Amino acid sequence: MKSATRLYLGLLLAITLLWLLADSLLPEPFSYFSFRAVFIQYSGAIAMAVMSLAMVLAVRSSWLEARLNGLDKMYQLHKWLGITALVTAVLHWWFAQGTKWMVGWGWLERPQRGTRPEQTLGLIEEAFNSVRELAEQVGEWAFYGAALLMVLALIKRFPYHWFKKTHTLIAVAYLALVFHAVVLIKFEYWSQPIGWLLALLILAGTLSAVWILAGRVGKRRTVAGHIDSVIRYPDMKTIETRICPDHGWPGHRAGQFAFLKSRADEAPHPFTIASAWNPADPCLVFISKALGDHTVQMMDYLEPGLPVSVEGPYGCFNFDDDRPRQIWIGAGIGITPFIARMKQLQQLPGSQSIDLYHTTADVDEQALDKLISDARDAGVELHLVLSGQDKRLTAQQIMAEVSEWQQASVWFCGPAAFGQQLKRELTVAGMPADHFHQEMFEMR
Repeated sequence: MKSATRLYLGLLLAITLLWLLADSLLPEPFSYFSFRAVFIQYSGAIAMAVMSLAMVLAVRSSWLEARLNGLDKMYQLHKWLGITALVTAVLHWWFAQGTKWMVGWGWLERPQRGTRPEQTLGLIEEAFNSVRELAEQVGEWAFYGAALLMVLALIKRFPYHWFKKTHTLIAVAYLALVFHAVVLIKFEYWSQPIGWLLALLILAGTLSAVWILAGRVGKRRTVAGHIDSVIRYPDMKTIETRICPDHGWPGHRAGQFAFLKSRADEAPHPFTIASAWNPADPCLVFISKALGDHTVQMMDYLEPGLPVSVEGPYGCFNFDDDRPRQIWIGAGIGITPFIARMKQLQQLPGSQSIDLYHTTADVDEQALDKLISDARDAGVELHLVLSGQDKRLTAQQIMAEVSEWQQASVWFCGPAAFGQQLKRELTVAGMPADHFHQEMFEMR
């Protein structure tokens, strides 16, 4: 099981078990309203726990990245935490607000409340009780805002630059929900393990939200630079940009990526580095394809001399393993990490046998000649699969063309569904699943 999956399931399990030590989903006597009371507490605890962890992941911690096997895996986890928060928050809201509506519509009859015994409250609990109504109102409106922003984040057609701007507002909604949760969570929970864990998560999430709103994400890993040269490949709708950092770039490993920003009004965009690190020539090469609104505009305005900022490096797609053979699969613009690795192998040759499959629908003779030259100089066996001329690359083709494929490792960068299909076919045929490495290059 992958590290990100373990963390996700472990968090849900820990919150559930600790909550069950403090409460029960089977209250006595059992009724809709008695269940509603405990479920609101449980769903609220789950929602705040996953939202808090999502906030922590959003600051792009290098410590967490190393333990979750790359920023791409962190963003996948961030996405599923967001989906979980959305689902549990909707359930939480419906049991809280929908019940009131159902009583008003006559669908439910609210039970008669008996006389409550007088209680002596501490100063903190009394202070919480005094702002319960405000906390309910703040939580309701924060939920509406957060739910809308989460839904927009899941819509791929929503422009990336608007997504980045609106997604930051989730940190504001989160801080409002922190107030809501701290006041309305059962006061006795705070003296029990469930309260201790929630307090730790909420504190970490709050600090992360403040860091995000202060615009500090990635600042410590950002360096200024300028564009040294630009090569356009119109037939492939691709641009190759050589960027020279002014100072401070720590170096990178082949397969890693960085966030680039070339205009003040845009958000940083991730691009794989297509060059090996050479301290004697500390410039970086990026190859990008016109696939969205931002990358289409880049084709026109990127020119030598343009100032840029580079944040990184990120990623653990680093080709490190002890397999005697590697199979690389670069689909479309997914060829970039393999170009960087071939550049590195030209400087420091390795001992592994390597087969590179490059599947592409667009061909430019100049770019193709560079790829063939890089493969030859790095000692890599290149297999070109041209869409429209050749059949779609399959696991059966790889197994037929690569000897000892079962002992090899596979490194895939390209469309996620294509990679998952190849992984299923290869693992069914006998390749261990942990020999397949896939760059999940999706930031949303």
